[in-house]
Amino acid sequence: MNRFFRNVRLYRIHSEWPVSEEALSQVLENAAFKACGAFSERSGGFEPPVTDAGGLLSRRIAGADLLQLRIQTRVLPPAAVQEALAQRIEAFKQRTQTEPNRAEKRDLKDEVYSELLPQALLKSDRVQAIMLPQEGVLIVGSASESVADYFMDALKRAMVTFQYAPMAFKTPPQDFINKVFMGGSSEQFRIGRECRMRDPADSRSSVSWLDFDLADAAVRRHVTDGLKVDRLGLIFDQVCAMVIDEDLILRKVRLLGQDDVNDVPEEDPLAKHDAEFVIMAGGFKSLVTGLSSAMGGFVS
Repeated sequence: MNRFFRNVRLYRIHSEWPVSEEALSQVLENAAFKACGAFSERSGGFEPPVTDAGGLLSRRIAGADLLQLRIQTRVLPPAAVQEALAQRIEAFKQRTQTEPNRAEKRDLKDEVYSELLPQALLKSDRVQAIMLPQEGVLIVGSASESVADYFMDALKRAMVTFQYAPMAFKTPPQDFINKVFMGGSSEQFRIGRECRMRDPADSRSSVSWLDFDLADAAVRRHVTDGLKVDRLGLIFDQVCAMVIDEDLILRKVRLLGQDDVNDVPEEDPLAKHDAEFVIMAGGFKSLVTGLSSAMGGFVS
């Protein structure tokens, strides 16, 4: 399951959350997954996050909920569309003895797309999320803004009164990154061995440092000379390692010390899954608390 939470976006939930696993599953049925129709490009909805667990659309362990959204898309290679379109344009010219104008080309392309779409192959992706009801925090397992937005839109379809906001703290993430990078005191966070710097005058100009001693004066000099650190590797206590960026997206999240999971027998995959989930949910709970403490608390 850890592969689903390598990259995450964090949200504060400002509406009521179902009180039980069964109640949450029943609500999610309002946006349950349905297969992509023949003339649909994409379909998305919630499905059971684990197998052999009764078919519920959520899994609650130790007060945390696991959700899984399935996104199914029809894969239509652009080259196939262009080839069919070229044939359609040639037939148009033979029939009318004229070149199609822009609107006619657009109509021809729509015709080709509509004809080819039902023949396209189907591809499914999964996005998981961890909800911490007591904290009102949702962790979506994707760094992509569009994917996370799609997940949150699905929750809005399931829960009419659902309200949320991207997580924000009183101290901007950029200030926190600069403080840790330049050696500022932090009780729980210490600098890792990875960062990315950008030129504020040219956002396309960047340099990445991988597996470097970032405390070296030669590295820090780039910042004092004007570059901006917009992505920084951090280690949080003995809980996890990650890379945080100026938009508060967490990447390359890696939990530390999962020996207890390895003690669960392989022949009981559900128990192993649940043990891993408990550790992961607990790790994210501690991390969110640590970030809030280090950055002055949540923005209401």
